[in-house]
Amino acid sequence: MTAPREMRRARREVTDLAELRSIVDRARVLRVGSADDEGPFVVPMSFGYEVLGEKDDEPRWVFWMHSAGEGRKAEAWDADPVVALELDVPVGVIEGDFACAYSYAYESVMAVGGIARVRDAGEKAHGLACIMDHMAPGAPVSFSEAALERVAVWRVEISHLTGKRRA
Repeated sequence: MTAPREMRRARREVTDLAELRSIVDRARVLRVGSADDEGPFVVPMSFGYEVLGEKDDEPRWVFWMHSAGEGRKAEAWDADPVVALELDVPVGVIEGDFACAYSYAYESVMAVGGIARVRDAGEKAHGLACIMDHMAPGAPVSFSEAALERVAVWRVEISHLTGKRRA
């Protein structure tokens, strides 16, 4: 993969870690882009995340998802672990004087990373707890052995992440 290009509208870029976390915290759906022999596809998913090494110059983002262990996405991710992620928080319509002057205000995060199926029960439980913490903060969290065996948990280690805001 080549180095990421600079954002075309750099004044809209969000680089502050606290602001990026705020966008991700408020996003409800993570869209995962991938490809297989049938072509490219996008899957909307519930998610959790964590930022490791927050005090470092380059914090490491990790996203967690769960799904069935079979099907198109599972086969694609097992075969080619490179995925693109997109999350957004809608702000609203920006009105204009004519149709093409209308726009849309938003905050978004886009990322690229490597996805891996989690096999260890302890790591699965950790990933599922991250998902619960994001989707239902404060909800009781426990997982039976059978549930951990049955569910597929996916970990995405991010190699590049950008944020953008259109006010």
